[in-house]
Amino acid sequence: MADSIEVYFLGVETKSSGDAITLRHTSNGASAVHVVDGGYLETGQQIYDNLISAYGSSHVDHVVLTHPDRDHANGLRSVLEKCEVGVLWMNRPWIYAEQLLERFETYQSADALRRKLRQIYDASAALEDLAIAKGIPILAPFQGEMIGDFQVLAPSYSRYLDLIVESNKTPEAAEDSVLSFAVEAIMKAANAAKNLVKAAWGDEYFPPGGTSAENEMSVVQTVVVGGRRLLLTGDTGREGLTEAADFLEQQGGQLPGVWTFQVPHHGGRRNVNSEVLDRWLGPKLSELPQSTPWNAICSSAKADEAHPRKSVIRAMMHRGGFFAATEGRTVSVAIGVTRDGWQSLAQAPYPDQQETE
Repeated sequence: MADSIEVYFLGVETKSSGDAITLRHTSNGASAVHVVDGGYLETGQQIYDNLISAYGSSHVDHVVLTHPDRDHANGLRSVLEKCEVGVLWMNRPWIYAEQLLERFETYQSADALRRKLRQIYDASAALEDLAIAKGIPILAPFQGEMIGDFQVLAPSYSRYLDLIVESNKTPEAAEDSVLSFAVEAIMKAANAAKNLVKAAWGDEYFPPGGTSAENEMSVVQTVVVGGRRLLLTGDTGREGLTEAADFLEQQGGQLPGVWTFQVPHHGGRRNVNSEVLDRWLGPKLSELPQSTPWNAICSSAKADEAHPRKSVIRAMMHRGGFFAATEGRTVSVAIGVTRDGWQSLAQAPYPDQQETE
């Protein structure tokens, strides 16, 4: 259990949302600095500047890539190049080519499958090459691993391999299938923005389909500081949050009970639903309390009109959460740490509408 912590959710402000988090936690007088995801290429300098201004050093004990999407991976190149990094934590699909080969009909050799997977997940492959060149160890953040004081709750090794096979980006998927999936996602986002209806307090609608296999690959990690739990989720979905909750309870953790909850995938509706949120955050309340006991922090760009979804904002508030989106600014939370210049944020307004599809 850590003694203190300060966490910065950086404002990754491009046309699309991205994630970049820096944090420092202290246990028994010893401190460790983490960078979790890196946003886009241009976010790298922003991360470096934050490390210098917040912690006075470019030393990073642990760099964590939660999953291979470019809006999480690309900015970490600058972190590896400019900073003194202890360990890079990321899962690399291609190193499991031998185990996966029999599950793919297209490839007759593990080497061919390995090359294809590195090509598909090129942002992660670039980080691997850079880490090897700089002599930075690479470790796999599977369920049960400890990243400093943080425990990885998901994904498990076996589920991760399943997700590689299920992915729309795997070698079995035709190129036009990947394209059509992306186009379909864009169309759904546009339609959802148009289909807003008035909704009473407590009403929640989430579409039945979940998020992508790549998002479900996300590393879910947690730490408890002074009896309060921080949960970092990346872009994980309902399955990942369920797997994480199952594992936490098996380890003796108590749910519900979160002090700060990273809203997954920039506030996407296909990453959460009422049942999953009830389990992590508690049941819906009759009204928003005067004092909000926990935080819901969402990394979303101001220019990204598709995120966060109103349904998600409502769901966080239904369970008594203080909701804040980055929207071009850095949002920080801390326990046992105060800094000059920190200002309190106002609670986001409660949306009286939600998406219907």
